[in-house]
Amino acid sequence: METIGSKQARRSLSADVVEALREDISGGAYKLGDKLPTEPALIERFSVSRTVIREAIAALRADGLVESRHGVGVFVTQPRRAVPELQLLTQVNKKISDIIEELELRTSVEIEAAALAAERCSPAQEAEIQAQLDAFEKLMRAGEATVQADFEFHMAIARATNNARFEEFLAHLGRRTIPRSKLRNMDGTDDIENRDTQLHREHMAVAEAIYARDPRAAREAMRLHLGGSLQRYRVLTRRRNIPTDDKSA
Repeated sequence: METIGSKQARRSLSADVVEALREDISGGAYKLGDKLPTEPALIERFSVSRTVIREAIAALRADGLVESRHGVGVFVTQPRRAVPELQLLTQVNKKISDIIEELELRTSVEIEAAALAAERCSPAQEAEIQAQLDAFEKLMRAGEATVQADFEFHMAIARATNNARFEEFLAHLGRRTIPRSKLRNMDGTDDIENRDTQLHREHMAVAEAIYARDPRAAREAMRLHLGGSLQRYRVLTRRRNIPTDDKSA
């Protein structure tokens, strides 16, 4: 019987194959209408099982990058256009209500990411989380900007879920995931740099719950961290003259 570990290893191998073939397609090695190498050729190239190759092809097919023609092979197709709604997560907008809405979305995802990290993270991933904590503290004590270190801490937790979708989601948002960077873009100032000490304490609480392998505590620590950020930004809407249409603020 296939174990959970073997399933996770297979998914990891499949993701590697998907990424390599995706790069081949985007880089022009395989153009629109080209036929991909046969299954045995792909097995030999990547040194993986038939099941891994088939899962990788299925993932590419689900993304609209290839299509299978029965008895003929697998061919590169026209990539799907980006879903217009995703522009909501990348377009520039000068409303602080956008920050609040993005934080609400982050909260729903990252609370569960913290719990999964507590269940699944490896010693190496623990070390990465700690390294990002240390980097944040070093910048904070030096009086330097911590936005990127903040972002990297959250990305380290996303990677520690060992579910690539969490990392992809946060990477899609980029540094907007840490809304202080967006606020600075609104009017050139940042009233929240003096919150670094508090943020560092919140980060440490999340990390310690993950190290303790306590999913419930990790969820709660992340909920308090992002919930605190939501509260700070709602207070900010009342203190600053920044346009908002958020009726719940």
